[in-house]
Amino acid sequence: MTTPLALLAALSAAALGGCGWSGQDDRQDTRPPAAPRGLTVEAGSATTAHVMWNQATDDTEVTGYEVYRDAKKVKEVPGGKHMVDITGLKPSTTYAFTVRARDAEGNVSPDSRRLSVTTPAATAADREPPSRPARLRGEAEGSRSAMLTWGKSSDNRGVASYEIYQGASKIHSVGGGQTATLVTGLRPGTDYTFTVKARDAADNFSPASPEVRLTTAAGKESGRKTAPTGFRAATHRADGAYYIDLTWTPPRTGGAVTEYQIQLDGRTATSLVFGGTAPRDKAEHSFYIGRKAGERHQVRIRPRLPDGTWGAYSPERTVTTG
Repeated sequence: MTTPLALLAALSAAALGGCGWSGQDDRQDTRPPAAPRGLTVEAGSATTAHVMWNQATDDTEVTGYEVYRDAKKVKEVPGGKHMVDITGLKPSTTYAFTVRARDAEGNVSPDSRRLSVTTPAATAADREPPSRPARLRGEAEGSRSAMLTWGKSSDNRGVASYEIYQGASKIHSVGGGQTATLVTGLRPGTDYTFTVKARDAADNFSPASPEVRLTTAAGKESGRKTAPTGFRAATHRADGAYYIDLTWTPPRTGGAVTEYQIQLDGRTATSLVFGGTAPRDKAEHSFYIGRKAGERHQVRIRPRLPDGTWGAYSPERTVTTG
């Protein structure tokens, strides 16, 4: 009787040990996704806003996004989408938007950066749509982006925005005063068809512009056409301290570039955000670097493009204090 009892005890212990090991393998995911980056917000009309962001990262998978207006959740979007139109807004009103990512376990990311937009004034009993945008042109900018330009539409009350479509899908929205935009995130060696519609403050849409077809370049490239050009760096001394002085020409994006990321000695040093009117032809910035002479530094910058993605870095420049 001793041997069978001992064997039974051993088998029971092994079974319990196996259950314990299996439980460790099924640990619940408690790590939230990263906060969505690249948030952009554009007023589409007196009662709508177009919100876009970049895909968030997670250790498993992002399954959805939550869009907040003034801290109130107003929309849930599937994980495969990165834009949404928010409707039901009030004319001549300022709203602030943020976005959070959510994974399959319900873990929610921190808020994206917060952006505000003001809707245009309402137009009474306006049922007249804007005219059709004319002369749509497209030019591939390397293998992953394209520049679109079009003729200005007319409207009895004014154009509030232009909506850009890739095939039948809306991919971007720009303000009514802008008649060009850079489209990014394309694939190398691929054919694309784009159209543009004008939209007024009363949510009347124009007919679609004539189609423009283009093919992106084959193969890999660095995206250099989205980088600032003419980038220069120097130093100066003031009040016993040294500063790095930067000058550059913003990339051609169809609109103003309002934000840049500055990388110093291989690490992100700071973000530069232009308030008011951002420079279009020549930009400059100076920042504190220290008080020690003879120090050598490498510096470069990259722009945040109108669709919220980062453009390519400028060439790296080397400066020495003193």
